[in-house]
Amino acid sequence: MELKGKAVVVTGGAMGIGLATSKRLVREGCAVTIWDLNASALEDAKRELEVLRGRVFTHACDVTDKTRVYELAKTAASEMGQVDILINNAGYVMGGDFLEQPDEVWEKTIAVNLTSMIYTIRAFLPAMYERNSGCVVNISSASATLGVPSLSMYAATKWAVWGLTESMRFEAWERGKRGVQWSSIHPSYIARGMFEGARLGFPGNLIAPLLKDHDVIAEAIVESALKRGNYSPKRPWTVNLIPRLRLLPDAWFQALVVLLGVTGSMKNWVGRGKERS
Repeated sequence: MELKGKAVVVTGGAMGIGLATSKRLVREGCAVTIWDLNASALEDAKRELEVLRGRVFTHACDVTDKTRVYELAKTAASEMGQVDILINNAGYVMGGDFLEQPDEVWEKTIAVNLTSMIYTIRAFLPAMYERNSGCVVNISSASATLGVPSLSMYAATKWAVWGLTESMRFEAWERGKRGVQWSSIHPSYIARGMFEGARLGFPGNLIAPLLKDHDVIAEAIVESALKRGNYSPKRPWTVNLIPRLRLLPDAWFQALVVLLGVTGSMKNWVGRGKERS
């Protein structure tokens, strides 16, 4: 996809992966609309992006509020002319044992990480179908490829995001809308931000080391998913090995997960204030 002149909406775009991606998009010549809950972070993000001479719009948005999402979708189309690319980046993580968190935490995890994508996709997809042109990028996770203790509900939502993305790709094909592109992105642990403190044990960290910063994922979104149309970029690339390792006998695969330190990877998690991305 040629990005110059494209109009993009990025959810959770004021910090982390969302902001790093927005910077790359502005440099590519895109108009960018950022939605985020954090009003002060939105102001800071707008200033940073305008320094890059970007055409930038910012709006406070709780993506779990479908009325607000549908309202701002119309605003984005009005301000930018149309929306060519949707990047569903808003996310929430709360680690811990499944039984130790109240229902409200798990309900919030599902609402932010999965249900919100139903609203945003439904808001922008009809116009993309009408033009038979556009792209939806959904941020999934390396945890969509295997189970992680103390991350059960987060992993469940990210497995769902991968399934949603693949299903929608084939649904678009069945509609004859192959011009609408779908990608899911699968980051492993990033050294800073939502997953600060989390890491694989030895030897897992040698095979899948911590990602140094959010721009590693921004690069995957812009260069791999958008420009080259790759369906499910994974970072580091070794995350691609996990689905292939499932060809092993079940007991061997489970033992390997333990050996790589996956099961203890959240023990030292502190996160970025345990808030949304």
